[in-house]
Amino acid sequence: MCVGQGMDRIDATQIPEPGLVVLDVTAPDEATAHAVMAQLERLWATSGITPVRREPGVPGVRARVHADIRRPGTPPSPFDWTYSAGV
Repeated sequence: MCVGQGMDRIDATQIPEPGLVVLDVTAPDEATAHAVMAQLERLWATSGITPVRREPGVPGVRARVHADIRRPGTPPSPFDWTYSAGV
């Protein structure tokens, strides 16, 4: 795996067993990164909406999400307006 600038390497302590994943998200802007993380949160149990990093001279923003794909995520609330926005 190629490690982008500003992202720490993934080591065995972050993925100690099958079903645990670490996802690096790269998006053109914070709104898109947050929308992607919100969708991931609906699919699986995740670390939630994590901080987004922007690096000078590097296009886009980056974030890292930890997920357990064995556990279901949180269904959207009927009052969650971002769910219908789509990505």
